[in-house]
Amino acid sequence: MYDVCIIGAGATGAAAAYWLARKNVKVVLVDKEADASFGVSKANSGIVHGGFHYSVSKTLKGKLELEGNRMFPAMAKELGFPYNQCGIIVVAYSEEQLAEVKKLYDRGVENGVEGMEFCDSKRMYELEPKLCEGCLGGVYAPQGGVVEPYAYVFSLVEDAERNGVIFERNFEVVSAEYQDNAWKMKSASGKELTAKYVINACGLFADKVSAIFGGEEFEILARKGEEYLLDRLSPAYPTRVVFPVPTPTSKGVLVIPTAGGTTMVGPTAHIVPDKEDTDTTAPDREEIFALAQHMVQGVTKRDLIAAFAGLRPALAGGDFMIKISEKAPAFIQASGIQSPGLTASPAVGKMLVSLLEEAGLKMEDKAEIAPVPPKRRLREMSAEEVDALYQKDPAWTNIICRCEKISEAEIVDAVRHGHVTLDAVKLHTRAGMGRCQGGFCSAKIWAIISRETGIPIEELTKRGKKSNFFNGSVANVAFKGDSYETK
Repeated sequence: MYDVCIIGAGATGAAAAYWLARKNVKVVLVDKEADASFGVSKANSGIVHGGFHYSVSKTLKGKLELEGNRMFPAMAKELGFPYNQCGIIVVAYSEEQLAEVKKLYDRGVENGVEGMEFCDSKRMYELEPKLCEGCLGGVYAPQGGVVEPYAYVFSLVEDAERNGVIFERNFEVVSAEYQDNAWKMKSASGKELTAKYVINACGLFADKVSAIFGGEEFEILARKGEEYLLDRLSPAYPTRVVFPVPTPTSKGVLVIPTAGGTTMVGPTAHIVPDKEDTDTTAPDREEIFALAQHMVQGVTKRDLIAAFAGLRPALAGGDFMIKISEKAPAFIQASGIQSPGLTASPAVGKMLVSLLEEAGLKMEDKAEIAPVPPKRRLREMSAEEVDALYQKDPAWTNIICRCEKISEAEIVDAVRHGHVTLDAVKLHTRAGMGRCQGGFCSAKIWAIISRETGIPIEELTKRGKKSNFFNGSVANVAFKGDSYETK
């Protein structure tokens, strides 16, 4: 019997788990995928928005975006995930756009955003020398920045687990019944659990889960955003996040200096009927590059190393729906958390804890919280630090991913944290995110996962479910250490 079950281990659910782990309640976090952040949260722009796109007084998303923005510096310092408060600029290339940008500035000032600037052309080129010619002015929000969204979610979940939260992967809720003041849930695999309260943080499938629990009826639409990643040596890498002037349906195509050191351009914003549609398309690619090349110098398809698409959970009306359900008992809705949902997530998590208390769950703060162990990344260490680690564990100098400089020790650490798919190891360590996109390191990572877990090579997957690398027996392949040989 759990006090709380959080369904959905994306940014929203992970943030709720993080805050609840600081309370004396028994919590389980479940997700239908093979790991945390595998849904909406792993495939987005990674922007910590500046707090000026939405009104704080008129929208819940505006209020929570600003609150979340202010939480990120301290959380990044505590948990150690990659975060860069590089600032955001919105660029105007016409008088009409300049008038729209002035509205963003006025909204930011009204919202209470610190340090907002309404800039002339000279100031914009000082802030970002790589802007293309013709910029007339814009807005600068120094509190904005970038984060690795998957690393952020993993850090939240790992901290929650350290402090008592149970994380159940591959748990897709298919039925629920309220009996004896508790929800009895069953997964697609037949596994069952019981909880007094449930939080619906299911992203694209929040409407489906709400129906299972007899909650509010609504429809979540999938808004697809294609993103294109450029090599870390791309000359386009800007100093700030570069926004165009937004449209009524989208913040537009951005040029983003990612927290991982690469350049990203995108996204699009198309409603698609299929919630599993993550295909990228040639027409959208051409449109994205044309728009990005109009804003920032050096953007070229020659530097393209990866393309992906993410789906955002759009709710009619456009705002977040975060509330105690009026139809289902002991059921909390956290639905329609699209952009700026990542930015807002720390504040959304705190709000969900407050709603649980309002719904009747009694909680007190824990006397002690387990400290966060230091995050060790080979690419950030000095030669002396690496040598000291090598003396204790030679795996620190065995380079598995040459593009991103990831060691065997870092791969092992990811696996021992429960990340046993190739995508999960990739997101936890960045192994496979470089120029070769895993061409040189994937087989070595398979070997390490198999060695550390005992999972046969035939059963290893890219992202869980039916994403196996091999079909049939591979009995003639033997894995040794971090490599393999053919018998």
